[in-house]
Order: sequence, then structure tokens, then C-alpha cells
Amino acid sequence: MQLHQVKPIHKPRKTKRVGRGGKKGWTCGRGSKGQSSRSGRLFKPLIRGFFKRYPKLRGYRAYRMPESLVTINLKSINLAFKDKEVVNPRILLHKGLISFPGNKTPKVKILGQGELTKPLVFQNCLFSKSAKDKIEKAGGVVR
Repeated sequence: MQLHQVKPIHKPRKTKRVGRGGKKGWTCGRGSKGQSSRSGRLFKPLIRGFFKRYPKLRGYRAYRMPESLVTINLKSINLAFKDKEVVNPRILLHKGLISFPGNKTPKVKILGQGELTKPLVFQNCLFSKSAKDKIEKAGGVVR
């Protein structure tokens, strides 16, 4: 006798399929009506607190993240550039002085830490008050 030739002596008992219409076993062991008896229920009272903390935002893309700002100090610019060179966000990115993930060039704010000894031309940058004063004092141009 082979294993595939072995057969059971009695027929298997048919399992009762409940919850498919009709009246026999219509609650399927889920009690009676309500949210907890429905299919696909995701009723977890412990998580309710997390949902309550989420901000209620209206509209499609109503609230966007503020544009990112990258800061750099004058001392690192002074070391990397020569006299009368142009300083803008794209050049700072290429020289590796600033890093920014993504495709767009970031907005750059220049801060006044350190000294500037060379006249440089600054374009498309934001400046702190002390940085602007130091750039103009060194003979640089702010555009």
C-alpha cells in the first residue's frame, strides 16, 4: 500500500458557513449590530488619541512646507573665493560650501560670523545686517 492509496474510513464533517445570508448563524459570532459587527472594522480605541492629535487640514495641498533656507558664514566664503568673484547659490552649491537635497537650488542666507577681506559680488542671496555691513566695508557689491 502506498501513501496516496490511503483513504479515510468516514467522510469529513462539513463545516458550517455562517454569515452568507439567510438566518442560520447570521451573526457569525460577532454579536449583533453595530461597528464591531461589520466587515473591515478598524475599531481600536487606543489609537483614537493619535487621530485626535492630527491637524485638520482643508483642501488639496493647502498647507505647504516653508521654503528651505541654507545658511553660510562669511569666514567660509572668504576662504573659498578669490577677489571680485561672483557669489550666488548655484556657485556655492558647485563648490560644495552648501548642500541641499533635491533638484532646486536653495535660498541662501549669508551670516556675519568671521571677516571678509576680499571684494566679492553677491547675487540672489539674503543677508543678515552684520554680513551686509562687512561685505560693503570690504568693497563688495550686494545685488
